[in-house]
Amino acid sequence: MSSYLHTMVRVKNLDASLAFYRLLGLHELRRTEVPDGKYTLVFIGYADNAHGQAEIELTYNWGDDDGYEVGTGFGHFAVGMPDVTAAVEAVRAGGGKVTREPGPVKFGTTFIAFVEDPDGYKIELIQRAA
Repeated sequence: MSSYLHTMVRVKNLDASLAFYRLLGLHELRRTEVPDGKYTLVFIGYADNAHGQAEIELTYNWGDDDGYEVGTGFGHFAVGMPDVTAAVEAVRAGGGKVTREPGPVKFGTTFIAFVEDPDGYKIELIQRAA
């Protein structure tokens, strides 16, 4: 059986990225340092990932702190959570960028917000029942 495993994004500052994603409740699941390749991989997600939820792979290429752009093809990550408004306030209090305040989607009822990580990647927060 096939399954969706992760999405990889390159980050300029691994510590800043990890701090941001912790504001959304994600945490480091595992880390691989590759000295010969001069890069670090950090997989983040929820809980211990025993149920196989998709993860985000943060890739930091050592010494390439300003060589990446988000690009025009990437849209956003989507994260389901029980309290979007509280998550937005945590991001704001942590110095993060809120690009769309919490509220219903236009012409719909789904309650969402958008935030942006330190590298400019957009994250849609979607209200889900606890």
